Amino acid sequence: MKKLFILFFLMLATSLSAQQWGENFADVLALAKKDDKTILLVFSGSDWCAPCIKLDKAIWQSEEFKQFSRQNLITYKADFPRKKANRLSDNLTEQNNKLAEKYNPQGHFPLVVLLDGNGGVLGQTGYLKLTPEAYVTHLKSFLE
Repeated sequence: MKKLFILFFLMLATSLSAQQWGENFADVLALAKKDDKTILLVFSGSDWCAPCIKLDKAIWQSEEFKQFSRQNLITYKADFPRKKANRLSDNLTEQNNKLAEKYNPQGHFPLVVLLDGNGGVLGQTGYLKLTPEAYVTHLKSFLE
């Protein structure tokens, strides 16, 4: 019983510290408008794009980014995996393709786009070899 109790709290702590990425862009847009927050839209190739994977590990998974994100952002990752095992649902694939047509027509990976609650572009960036603190400062520069 004691082991189950410890396991439960470890799982709870992990889920609380995990980055919350939106699953439906329309919901993300509505929430950003409601909460007056900025949208962080990330175009990623999670299983083939080396800079995308580095950005995820170095920045998105960092405590500095998670803290900044919780207070300031609504996040959505438009993923474009190539491996069959990582294939997305048809609806999600279609949604991400429409977002790419609008916000990433050149097909850059990774591309990080900051949007206002109406979907207007505030700024764009990509993978930069920065510390999490410096990357958060870089993101903040688009919000000023």
